[in-house]
Amino acid sequence: MKYVKYLKYLFWHKWYVFVACCEHRLIWRGLIHDWSKFLPSEFFPYANYFYGKRKPIEAGQSSAGYCKPTATDDEAFDFAWLLHQKRNRHHFQFWICPQDDGGTKIFPMPEPYRTEMLCDWIGAGKAQGKPDTASWYMVNEAKMQLHPDTRAWIEEALGVRFRLDMIRKLEQLTMKDIENMEKP
Repeated sequence: MKYVKYLKYLFWHKWYVFVACCEHRLIWRGLIHDWSKFLPSEFFPYANYFYGKRKPIEAGQSSAGYCKPTATDDEAFDFAWLLHQKRNRHHFQFWICPQDDGGTKIFPMPEPYRTEMLCDWIGAGKAQGKPDTASWYMVNEAKMQLHPDTRAWIEEALGVRFRLDMIRKLEQLTMKDIENMEKP
């Protein structure tokens, strides 16, 4: 039953993303969006994680080779999520390159992929009954490693750039700055 439930969610998600992609004239991207979620290496860990009982996967249950026999559903999902990010350019994580010195290089997302990412957020929100993408972004933006050009584009597209710029400026104020402000 968990596989049917996940499949139902996946189809609704793909539908909402397709509609959003069509509105942005990205019909092909909308059609192929999240194709990799149908692969066993992603499908089963996602279904087990979101709709299954969170129990260890036994040695005989790992037929797709997506986890070690002693891995938990959480570990299998984490690996499936990593695979999904690296297979799909509409995830900002695809554009992050860990450096050998411990640093990170972040590349700007090309136009079709950043637009598909926005459509993905819209589609996921609608499929989960949370259609306010701008509010979701404002809550989660600090956790996202985005190239400044990509971030500026996303915030402009969502209409939140001015609000976030003001919040960031306010967060940088010190108590001394506040005390030195003129009182009306």
